[in-house]
Order: sequence, then C-alpha cells, then structure tokens
Amino acid sequence: MIIQINADNNLTVSTEYREKIEGVVLAEVDRFIEHLTRIEVYLSDQNSHKDTGADKRCNIEARLKGKQPIAVSDDGENYDIAIHGAAGKLSTSLETIIGKMKSH
Repeated sequence: MIIQINADNNLTVSTEYREKIEGVVLAEVDRFIEHLTRIEVYLSDQNSHKDTGADKRCNIEARLKGKQPIAVSDDGENYDIAIHGAAGKLSTSLETIIGKMKSH
C-alpha cells in the first residue's frame, strides 16, 4: 500500500513530518491494510493570509481494492489536530464499509 502526502503551496512538509503523518494514518487504518491500495493525504491552509481558528485542513482519500475511493476531511487549529481528526474519520468509514463487505 502506498501513502502519498500532498500539501498546498503555503506549506512545505519535511521528511520527518511526512513520517509522522504516515505513522498517524497507519495507526488508524492498520487493521484494514489488506483492503487498501493507496492513501492520499492533502494538507491545506484555508486562510493562509490570516491567522484564524480552525483553518488547517486535512483531506484523506483511501482507495479500496475493487471499490470506489472514499474521502474524509477534518479542520483544526493546527495540522496535527486536522490529521488526527481525519485519520479517525477514515478509520470509522473503513470499519463501516469493510463490515458491510464481510456481511454480504
């Protein structure tokens, strides 16, 4: 499985931070790895020119084998909060989708 990290023009993601993001995402979806082919993480700053509340966004798209991709997102006051929130939402969504696949 591939994890790809993308960021908007306002953000440069270091190698260490990429590894941290991958670790957070993998910790949430580890039990679903066999069903996934790719995960794409998109980080963006919704108001890069202003310092406002929860304007950091993390979108995560997961590609499941033989299924349509699913996407989740979360906003936070910083990227860590947004990443953790989106990864948690992804885990919940995968649990629902894969649970339905197993019951059919």
